[in-house]
Amino acid sequence: MPLKLDVRRKLLSRSDRVKCVDLHPLEPWMLSSLYSGHVHVWNHESQQLVKSFEVCDVPVRAAKFVSRKNWIITGSDDMTIRVFNYNTQEKVHSFEAHSDYIRSIVVHPIQPYILTSSDDMSIKLWNWDKNWAHTQVFEGHTHYVMQIVINPKDNNTFASASLDRTVKVWQMGSSSPNFTLE
Repeated sequence: MPLKLDVRRKLLSRSDRVKCVDLHPLEPWMLSSLYSGHVHVWNHESQQLVKSFEVCDVPVRAAKFVSRKNWIITGSDDMTIRVFNYNTQEKVHSFEAHSDYIRSIVVHPIQPYILTSSDDMSIKLWNWDKNWAHTQVFEGHTHYVMQIVINPKDNNTFASASLDRTVKVWQMGSSSPNFTLE
């Protein structure tokens, strides 16, 4: 009788590849999120590491400072948004935000909102003053939504970039894009 082996191995290699950077608007700090699941806060003037901590055990593809709240918000491959106080490194909140990898986070400049985008092809609006209520979804892309950016001249509009080869411009409060650039 032949010997039958059923060998299954799971090999994990954690990498320090940088997936995202952000700059603090008041402090000389640069935030980097890593494929390893860590985030680093660097002083970009002294080039010294200020803080480093593990967020999760999967890649952290998006991270942003929210200086008015003393927060770092991260989005990772376990579809979870995590909120940390950057002074204490305490986790303030976490929730499953999407059904696939989170690619981008933007913080509204005035309102208590963040926008998140994902490989699930959606963009979602969250309100932290309402216990992180999911207040709107923006759908229309046919591939991963890689980046979103709020219009600095009209912070009720934003643009999204997708691997479907389009850029869409959206209005908060409307479920369909204002227009699409192909």
